[in-house]
Amino acid sequence: MEPLTTAAIAIGSVVATKALEKTGEKVGEVLWDKTGQFLVKLRKHSPQTVVAIEKAPEQPLDYGKALIEVESAAQANPEVAQAAQELAAAAKAEPNPKFAEILAMPNLQKLADKIGQVVMPGGTGNIQNQSF
Repeated sequence: MEPLTTAAIAIGSVVATKALEKTGEKVGEVLWDKTGQFLVKLRKHSPQTVVAIEKAPEQPLDYGKALIEVESAAQANPEVAQAAQELAAAAKAEPNPKFAEILAMPNLQKLADKIGQVVMPGGTGNIQNQSF
C-alpha cells in the first residue's frame, strides 16, 4: 500500500469511527483497537494533528494538511508507520457497511493521489489548483 494512501485511510478511519460512535453504530473491536493505537503513536509525534483529527467531523478537518502530517510522522517514526498500516488493514476488513460509506465520503484516495503528485519531485507545489 502506498504511504500516502495508508495515511489517508488511517485518517479517514479515525473520522469514520468517531462519526459512527456519535450515531450509536459500532465498529469491530480490531478496528476500534487499531484506531486507538494509531492515535497514541501519532500523538507522540504530532499532537496538534491528533487534536484536529479527533475534533472531526464536528469541526472541519484540513485533510490535506493532516495527511501530510501523518505521512511525515510515519516517515520519521516506524511505530507510526506500522500503526497506520495496521489501521488501514483493519479499516479495509471492517464489515460495517456504514463505515465503508463514511470512509469513502472524503474521497481520501483521490486526495492522497493529488497530494502525492504535488509533493513529488517535479510536482506543481500548489495543491490549491488540484480538483478533488
